[in-house]
Amino acid sequence: MMSVLLHQGVGLEAFNRLPTRKAVHALYECVNSVAMAVDLAKTRPYADHAGLYRAADAVLFALSEDSIDDIMAAHPGVGSRPGSIHSQCEQCSLNDPRPEVMRLLAVAARGYAERFGFEFVMQVGRTGADFTSTTVLAAIDDRMHNDPETERKVVRNEIAKLNRSRLERMLGPRGGYNNWV
Repeated sequence: MMSVLLHQGVGLEAFNRLPTRKAVHALYECVNSVAMAVDLAKTRPYADHAGLYRAADAVLFALSEDSIDDIMAAHPGVGSRPGSIHSQCEQCSLNDPRPEVMRLLAVAARGYAERFGFEFVMQVGRTGADFTSTTVLAAIDDRMHNDPETERKVVRNEIAKLNRSRLERMLGPRGGYNNWV
């Protein structure tokens, strides 16, 4: 599920010019880590979008496991908010009514959390094919076979994908939108 960002389509040039406090706020919306947002704001200006994405990945992969746990705590649990997996039952490839789908997701997520000690995190695409409960259930089932160390690496990669998606939305198209000029 896409999170609501207050800073959407800022544009790279405008982002680079934001006062540090505002840049940290915009980055925090994307990365859910004050330390990470501060580090990324300090290393401005970025020459291009890819530079910001590379910097975000570098900072993320250098964080301690405790910091990763804090980031994960900021993500909603699977199925914990309405519409978090899909907004229409017709999109769900399971033929169960919505309460049953949400129950299946809750059971799978609980099993995952019991196995690994933290909540399931997954970046899902924006298209209907990537945004189904079946996809999420299959991913949980598949990742249950990982050992804890491998799963921690998978989670970092999923957080990196989430960060990238949110940073892309924050920056918007080249030049940003006119409302930030």
